[in-house]
Amino acid sequence: MGLRYFFNRARYSLLVLWGVVTLVFFLFNVLPGDPARLTMGQRSDLASITAARHDLNLDKPLPARYLLYINDLLPISINNRDAASKQLYHYVQLIPFSPNKALVLKWPYLGRSYRTHREVNAILAEALPGTIVLALTAMTFATIFGILLGVLAALKKGTWLDTSAVAASVAGISMPSFFAGLLIAFVFGYLLHNYTGLNMTGSLWEYDPITGSHLALKNLILPAFALGIRPLAIITQLTRSALLDALSQDYIRTAYAKGLSKTKTIFRHALPNALNPVITAVSGWLAELLAGSFFVEYIFGWKGVGKITVDGLDKFDFPLVMGAVLLTSFIFIVINLFTDMLYAWIDPRVRLV
Repeated sequence: MGLRYFFNRARYSLLVLWGVVTLVFFLFNVLPGDPARLTMGQRSDLASITAARHDLNLDKPLPARYLLYINDLLPISINNRDAASKQLYHYVQLIPFSPNKALVLKWPYLGRSYRTHREVNAILAEALPGTIVLALTAMTFATIFGILLGVLAALKKGTWLDTSAVAASVAGISMPSFFAGLLIAFVFGYLLHNYTGLNMTGSLWEYDPITGSHLALKNLILPAFALGIRPLAIITQLTRSALLDALSQDYIRTAYAKGLSKTKTIFRHALPNALNPVITAVSGWLAELLAGSFFVEYIFGWKGVGKITVDGLDKFDFPLVMGAVLLTSFIFIVINLFTDMLYAWIDPRVRLV
C-alpha cells in the first residue's frame, strides 16, 4: 500500500477531527448558562464563582480559551512544569523550554464533569466498554442473520419466503432505532417478562448487595436486538441483490457446465463475490453503532457512552457531553480511515482515486 495514499487519508481525517473539535467548542461556548455557577452550585458565593471562572479560563477571551482547549486535547502539548499541572494532566515531560514550561506527552484532557467533578476521561473510560460490547454484539447478530436471510431470499426468489424477507427488511429499514427499542422493551421486557425472563432495563454488570458485581449477559439481548434491526435489514437487501447479480454472471454458468454442485457453486463462487457491498455496509454500520447508540442505551438503561451523554445533556454537564461527542467522532473517523486502508489493500485501484 502506498504511503502517499495513507498520509493523504490520514491528513483528511485529521482535518475532519479538527473541524469537529472546533465546532464542538464554539457550539458549547455560545449556549446559555454559566459553567462556573453550574460547577459550584446555584447557592455559591461570588468569591467561589469568581475562583471557578478563573480555573475554567472563563475570564479569558474566547480565542485564548480555544487555544487552551486545543492544547488540552493534543497528546503532545506545552504545559506548566508545576506539581499541580503534572497531577492534573498526568503527563511525561519531553523537552523543558524554561523553568515554567515544557513540551509534554499526555492523554487528551477533556476537563471535569460539572456534576460529579470527576475527570471526563475516567467517566468515558468506564462507559466505553459497554458501548463496544453492545455495538459488536448488535453488528454480529445483524451480519450473521442478514447474510443468511439474504442468501435464502435470493435462492427462493419469487416465493413467499423471498417476499416475506424483503417486506421484513423494508420494515426494519423504515423503523427508527429508538422506536424499535421502545417497542421491544415493552413487548419482551414487560408484557412477556414472565416468559422471556428479560428486563426492560439493565447493564452488562449488575450489583447485588450479597454476591457483589456479576456479569448479566441477558441484559444485552434486547438492546442488541433493537440496535441490530436496521443494519440486519440493509445487509439482507444487499446480500440478496448482490447474490442475484452474481448468479446471473457467465462464470456461474461455466461452473454449472463443469459439473459443480449447486451448493458448491453458490457458496464457493457466487457468495464470496457478492459480499463486497456487504463488507462495506458492515464497516460503515459498525462505526455508526459505536458512535450513535445513544437512544437505545438510554431506553434500556445500558451503561455506555450514549446513556451518559444523554444524562449529561439533561444535567447541562457540558464537559461530559463535549468529551463524549469528541470520543464518538474520533471512533467514527478512525474506523473509516481503517476501512479506506482495507479497501486500498484489497483493490489497488482505490489508491488512484
